[in-house]
Amino acid sequence: MRALAVAASALVLASCAVGPNFSSPPAPDVAGYTPEKLQSPGSDPAGPHVTAQRFVNGADIPTRWWAAFRSQPLNELIKMSVEHNPTLQSAEASIRIAQYNALAQRGLFFPQIGANYTPSQQQISGASNSGPGGQSPAVFSLHTAQLNVSFVPDIWGQNVRAVESLDAISEQQLFELEAAYLTLTANVVTAAIQEASLRGQIAAIQRVVKIERGILEIVKNQFNAGQAAQVDVLGQEAALAQSEQLLPPLQKQLAVQRDLLTALAGQFSADEILQKFTLDGLTLPANLPVSLPSKAISQRPDVRAAEALLHSTNAQVGVAIAARLPNLTITGNAGATGFNLAELFTPGTSFYVIAASATQPLFDGLTLYHKQKAAEAAVDQADALYRQAVVTALQNVADALRSLQADARALQAAVKAELAAKASLDIIQKQLALGQVNQVVVLNAQQVYLTAAVVRVQAQATRLSDTAALFLALGGSWPTDCPTRDWRACVFETHVASK
Repeated sequence: MRALAVAASALVLASCAVGPNFSSPPAPDVAGYTPEKLQSPGSDPAGPHVTAQRFVNGADIPTRWWAAFRSQPLNELIKMSVEHNPTLQSAEASIRIAQYNALAQRGLFFPQIGANYTPSQQQISGASNSGPGGQSPAVFSLHTAQLNVSFVPDIWGQNVRAVESLDAISEQQLFELEAAYLTLTANVVTAAIQEASLRGQIAAIQRVVKIERGILEIVKNQFNAGQAAQVDVLGQEAALAQSEQLLPPLQKQLAVQRDLLTALAGQFSADEILQKFTLDGLTLPANLPVSLPSKAISQRPDVRAAEALLHSTNAQVGVAIAARLPNLTITGNAGATGFNLAELFTPGTSFYVIAASATQPLFDGLTLYHKQKAAEAAVDQADALYRQAVVTALQNVADALRSLQADARALQAAVKAELAAKASLDIIQKQLALGQVNQVVVLNAQQVYLTAAVVRVQAQATRLSDTAALFLALGGSWPTDCPTRDWRACVFETHVASK
């Protein structure tokens, strides 16, 4: 009871821990992400129709933000990835490590008690009369059993600050888990969009190849009829071969992309995922939530992790200061000693020692002083890293917004170019059948359409990818009402409404 009272007194004293108290940095004093008023992506009303998107200022981001693409295969793949990806499992283990370290540090608030039992056999020198019964030389056994108690009152709050630092590290690891979760889901979405883009490009090239084969048949028929030269046939064959040459690299990229998606899902490459993605199977989200800068900063896990690191380093300054101040250690031993085990429980064999020791560093070559200065410099470093994280976060959002504003115009231009190139090629193909155009015109029209078709697919995929990038830049939405251990089930069951 006395030890507990001492511990309680120490905790009261520790409430005035030395060192600076931490306070969260203020939110950035900005109201938007761009110098001008944010405008939703726009396109030319007179041009080809493209799906419109609208920025919704101040709207909340759904927990299952990827559901906005309305793809069931994508939903299934993300669930599989979140359940089986080793990166998330590693991040969860890091949280447990940090939490157990913090709990271990809390143990120093209490007395440390140990038990010791030492049996020995001794022989007294013949020159001594100190053996049992005053006889010498003597051989005898000695049994000692004791309890050892030590306690260091946390007078200056050194342990309080150490626990505070480790708790902040635990918090940092939680935010690292959030970041890993957000990065994983964004990577799966982006990889799926890239797979859809590759499939679209392959399909576009295959359409062009089919057209070029038809043109080749026309040219061959004209050559057989004496209406075309052999050079025209060879030129068309070369154009067809060049188009076909584009397919193997894209097919290789598609296979590699499938391997990437399989790995993100935590599967071996031999166990390829079943889900496949096309651009037609992905819906472009129409309403895009744009959080206020202060809200985005509070949602970004990398920024919050940087704040937790700042908190941890701030607490370490108190630890370093306390190490330079006087310290008190209380120790106590109580036990019994006897010539045999039975005597340990008889009167007259017990002993105890109670001692206190006060220490004050006097000269250490300025070691502790420089450790304190290093801790203070670490705070400056962590503060700079936090401010850089905030700047980067706002830059990421601004970049995504700028990209989306340009993407609508780029896609509209690509669609317009593809439609015009296809119409031109159709006319030239008919003229070729009538012998009204030369082969050079035909080859140029084929190349223009091929390029326009591929660019249109890439522009469509870019718009989808930049939409995912906006959700990533805004920090997604971590299910704060879910327990850490069961957050997977919480995301995919409790938050189905965010679909």
